[in-house]
Amino acid sequence: MTKADLIVKIAEKANITKANAERSLNAFLDTVESTLVKDGKLTLTGFGTFVVEERKARSGRNPRTGETIEIPASKVVKFRPGKLLKDAVK
Repeated sequence: MTKADLIVKIAEKANITKANAERSLNAFLDTVESTLVKDGKLTLTGFGTFVVEERKARSGRNPRTGETIEIPASKVVKFRPGKLLKDAVK
């Protein structure tokens, strides 16, 4: 499913225009992003938790040349599904 498909589904389910659905989705995504940048964690009860975690620097290998390279430390966003979402997917 693409973002455009999601906007259409939101518009249908909420009985709103696609333009309003797109504004709502963009507002949601902006809020999730700013919350993760500021707090590092966002919990949506029943749905799941988005959390920012640190990845340590590590050694890797270039698959073309076999050369060892150093991969720098970074931050990644992880998602942990909640119980209701897990049960719905089963």
